Amino acid sequence: MSAWAIVKIIMQILGGVGTFLVGMRILSENMTKLAHGKLQKMLNKTAKSRFAGVGIGTAMTILGQSSAFTTVMVVGLVNAGIMTLFQATAIIMGANIGTTLNAWVIALAGSDITVLFLALAAVGVFLTMFSKSERTKSLGNVIAAFGLIFVGLKLMSGALSFDKGSEEFQTISQILSVIKNPFLLLLLGIAITALVQSSTAVNAIIITMASLGITIGGGGNAALYIIIGSNIGTCVTALISSLGASANAKRAALIHFLFNFFGAIIFMIVLVLWAGFADTVLAAIFPSDITVFGKTGLGPTMQIATFHTLFNVLNTLLFLPFIKGFVWLAEHLVRERKQEEPADLPLFSDLDERLLRSPSVALGHLYQETGKVFTYAMNTLDEAFEAFLKKDVSVKARVDNKNAELAQMNKTAVSYLVKLSSSSLVLEEERTVSSLHYVLNDIIRIGELADNITKYTDHYLEDDLIFSEDFLEMLNGMYGKLKKLYVVSLATFLFRDFSKLAEVDALEDEIDRDRRDLVASHIARLNEGKCQPQNSNVSINLVGNLERAADHITFIAHSIEQNQ
Repeated sequence: MSAWAIVKIIMQILGGVGTFLVGMRILSENMTKLAHGKLQKMLNKTAKSRFAGVGIGTAMTILGQSSAFTTVMVVGLVNAGIMTLFQATAIIMGANIGTTLNAWVIALAGSDITVLFLALAAVGVFLTMFSKSERTKSLGNVIAAFGLIFVGLKLMSGALSFDKGSEEFQTISQILSVIKNPFLLLLLGIAITALVQSSTAVNAIIITMASLGITIGGGGNAALYIIIGSNIGTCVTALISSLGASANAKRAALIHFLFNFFGAIIFMIVLVLWAGFADTVLAAIFPSDITVFGKTGLGPTMQIATFHTLFNVLNTLLFLPFIKGFVWLAEHLVRERKQEEPADLPLFSDLDERLLRSPSVALGHLYQETGKVFTYAMNTLDEAFEAFLKKDVSVKARVDNKNAELAQMNKTAVSYLVKLSSSSLVLEEERTVSSLHYVLNDIIRIGELADNITKYTDHYLEDDLIFSEDFLEMLNGMYGKLKKLYVVSLATFLFRDFSKLAEVDALEDEIDRDRRDLVASHIARLNEGKCQPQNSNVSINLVGNLERAADHITFIAHSIEQNQ
């Protein structure tokens, strides 16, 4: 067999792997879009039940079509403080079960059903091209992605489809029989998976070889050692993603590794001691000559899929009662650094880019954090207003600092929104991203109005102004309505409660009337000589600023209308 022939085989295999991975990526992105909102709802249910966590991890992996998708996102959720290590561990275990479905789909690639899946590529493309519905287009992409996956598998199998008596087949078999040591095969599985960042791709290669009768390492349990290695290798993605993250995020990634590492040790011991495991147990479940979907001889592929499932399901059943033990071990291996996490982290500091793997989860987290920043801005306005009533000019420095923090928060959030915009978003999510840009701007304006009020406090004290009791009482009444408007608007925004919009508008109308009444009463007192003319600049501008604050608060409440 010539060197050029070997190069062509390798290039065709790489082309098949590339097509396969592109199909998996398209499938993952569009499954996530079709599952819009469901991932967020599932994550909200990760409470105390470890069984629920396993189920959610399994479902998330099936939707995301990758255990790496789930584990990296879990690392992000732990880093953001949204999820505990206990919850994360259960979900990670479920993710390992969810990824076994891919092996079964790949195992069917050698059956006659492949023709159907290949045709799906064209069907999916036509759906995407001619449909006007965004959901139908996503469905078309999912169908086309399945087609691409099988095209990739077909390319790989085509590169290795030789007659068993041919020189090519004998040469390939000899090359693949060089490594027979179980531990070297394990390391090979780890290395290849870490390189391609996909255990599913490694499984696809092994299953494709098995379907063509090509043995690895002389047969027996050899292929199973590589499968075990692929389960460890897939942890590399989460471990890399945890670099630079919080201690808890590192622990979550480490737990994923420990789970697969301990499972690998157990299975390696069993397989090394029981050299005939594949030829007896797996062959008994799926004999070599079994017929599946009209194709005979798919036993070897089904055996590998079975082992992959056994490895992950049995490990989960074995380790599920010891979740707290995994958490304890991770906490002792990754120590907390006192200087690592400041006591008071600024809001939006936990906008983790790992969450961008699931835009709906990332957007949901950002949305809730925006509500907290809204409260932060309102507290700044409260502080400035109370300081005005007390003639306390010392508050100005604190308000300035808070406004600087608000500006930094806004910059962080806008940057995150830009990254979200480049993700695969459904129309509703795109509208939410757009509305949040406006909401963040309204929040900044509230902080700026607080700064204006501190300047009026300076004039109040420096110019020795005197305001009547009537004015101050009416001013307090107006601000009381403003605070009530904030409470209602915050609830409207966070819970997208359209029924409260009427109350929001009614309160804003009352505040508008209060501004007009305050200005009119001030002018009347001026005419009666009961008020100082020099008060006008402060009093009229102050109530005008409060009315503008009410406008911005109202805009935030009405932003939910843009999300429909």
